[in-house]
Amino acid sequence: MEPKGFNLMEAAKELSDQFLRLTKRFLPHLARLCLISTFLEDGIHTWWQWNEQKESVKMSWVRSSFLALIFGMINTFGQLVGCVLILIQKCVPYACFVLFGIIFTQVMAYGLLWNLRFLMRNIALGGGLLFLLAENQGEVKSMFAGVPTLDCTSPHRYIQLGGRVLLLLMFVSLLHFEVSMFTIFQDVFNMVLIILVATGFKTKLAALTLVIRLLLINLLENPFWTIPANRPLHDFMKYDFFHTMSIMGGLLLVVAFGPGGFSMDKHKKKW
Repeated sequence: MEPKGFNLMEAAKELSDQFLRLTKRFLPHLARLCLISTFLEDGIHTWWQWNEQKESVKMSWVRSSFLALIFGMINTFGQLVGCVLILIQKCVPYACFVLFGIIFTQVMAYGLLWNLRFLMRNIALGGGLLFLLAENQGEVKSMFAGVPTLDCTSPHRYIQLGGRVLLLLMFVSLLHFEVSMFTIFQDVFNMVLIILVATGFKTKLAALTLVIRLLLINLLENPFWTIPANRPLHDFMKYDFFHTMSIMGGLLLVVAFGPGGFSMDKHKKKW
């Protein structure tokens, strides 16, 4: 007789496999859309509030109107162009590097370097872009499938691993470290899933579970649409909401394409 835990795991795996079969055609596109959602929202937001954003940048850290204008243009058009290129799957590596630059610039410009929670979330967002970059390289490589390659030294496998691990920093920021049964259970549950995705064991099931968990947290904790637009809390919640959506997009890429070469899931096929 099989243990109950084993039966539960097998049932969950069967459900996730069924989900993947039903969504395999559009899941990668949904994942990309979710991943770039925070850049897209911020780019559109700064476009519609151009003067306010420029003055805000000028007053907070740039005294020069010219530098504030340059920063605003790079921040707005860099995000919008990068998002469009990723959605149409053209020049994806260049688009990813532009968005990497946007993340770095915003972290430095808005002082997020000293806010550990926001810093980890931005690094996690970079992890999602890193995984997307690796997948794009993998798709390009598949076009030359007949050409012999040293797959064990393929750089995109290292990029996949790095992106997968960096994505999980989002969940480190959700750990509470409080002494109560509920928070301890949440922390342990998160840590188990983090370890599974990081090591690449039952990766798709673990990543899909993290996506569902993030979706619930996002809807419960960041309902920015219920807050009047003129209140600062509205912008804060909206930023957090779309940022979380982007991390979900990165995890959906893991669900859609798998963990990559450096994972237990990949190597257990050889055992």
